[in-house]
This record gives sequence, C-alpha cells and structure tokens, in this order.
Amino acid sequence: MFGFGDGEFVRLRDEKGETWQGSVDRESEDTVRYRFRNSKGRSLSGVADGSGILLRDERGNTWRGFVV
Repeated sequence: MFGFGDGEFVRLRDEKGETWQGSVDRESEDTVRYRFRNSKGRSLSGVADGSGILLRDERGNTWRGFVV
C-alpha cells in the first residue's frame, strides 16, 4: 500500500488498485491509530509507532511498512 495524508485525512491505494480513505487518531506521543474504508465497504485499521505501521483488514490480511 502507498498513499498520502493531509492532516487527519489519509488516502491509500493497495496492490490491486483499490483506494482506501480514512482518518488518523493520535493516541499518545508515539502511537497513531488508522481507520480506513474502501468503496466496497471493507474496513482496514492499524497502529503506527516509532518502529513502523501495521494494518489489518477484516479478513486477517496484514500489511507492514513505514510512514515517511
């Protein structure tokens, strides 16, 4: 997945070309929670900290990466 963000709004595109739109909630100084939905109603959520980001969908698929 790759994408961009502006403030609390984030848009991602996965390896199949699906677009995911979502929001960012800062939980602490080092932890951020992400929540996304696509046009088919599927959901994706995850957490980022200083070491990277982990996202998981409702089917159990996971994506690991980093935020630049």
